[in-house]
Amino acid sequence: MKPLLGFFDSGVGGLTVLKRVLERHGAVPSVYLGDTARVPYGNRAPAEIRLIAAEVVAWLRDQGVTTVVMACNTTNALARDVAEGQAGCPVIGLIGAAAAMVETRRVGVLATPATVNSGAYRASIEALHPGSVVMEQACPAFVPLIEAGDLFSDDLRRAAQDYLEPLLSASVDSIVMGCTHYPLLVPLFRQLLPDSIQLIDPAIGVAQQLDAVLGPPGTPMADCLQLEACSFNVTADPDGFANRATPWLGERPSVVHQRLQQPDRDH
Repeated sequence: MKPLLGFFDSGVGGLTVLKRVLERHGAVPSVYLGDTARVPYGNRAPAEIRLIAAEVVAWLRDQGVTTVVMACNTTNALARDVAEGQAGCPVIGLIGAAAAMVETRRVGVLATPATVNSGAYRASIEALHPGSVVMEQACPAFVPLIEAGDLFSDDLRRAAQDYLEPLLSASVDSIVMGCTHYPLLVPLFRQLLPDSIQLIDPAIGVAQQLDAVLGPPGTPMADCLQLEACSFNVTADPDGFANRATPWLGERPSVVHQRLQQPDRDH
């Protein structure tokens, strides 16, 4: 059976994971679902996040995917078991991949409130690296501001300064970007952080884990992503999603509006 990867996130953030996979493996047949009708996930209650995960993974299963990539840290932290129960195929997550990438003793984690409240990053990092000091910082403003599309807005800069200040005060040596939206802010983070602080992108670890499914990496594709085998789907605002995705992917994707089984109670 040929591999067909299924990626999901609440919006454009999961594209940071898809991009890393395509850079490493070339034209990989993939189905991407951005649940834009319910973005952001990270400010929702755990029980609701688990229901959402069950629904989106069931949709991916119905598309015939052979591996599910949880391109969303919030669902990874709170609903990994739900995804595994629904997928009918292997499920790859971000948190364990990130923990394996940690090389320093004082670690900061930027994540959504739901991910921080779960303690999943702290537990995973401390399990792999006993004695580590892990400081988690909830960043409720980031995802809505990133989804708005201006990655250098004054509001984003102020939010980043506020969220980074406690980590800098704690003298962290590395910072895990514990939400797939956050790598979109790397240029901003680099303006605000000392060069000595390592930024950890869990998507790189996920792309490496997929070697077991897709084989060893091919020719690097950092300058030209191969999107022809990718299907892009959203639950609301396909044009807006395509606009926000274009700078990250290097071309405007064709995006299909999908209606999942359960109506969005908040819209």
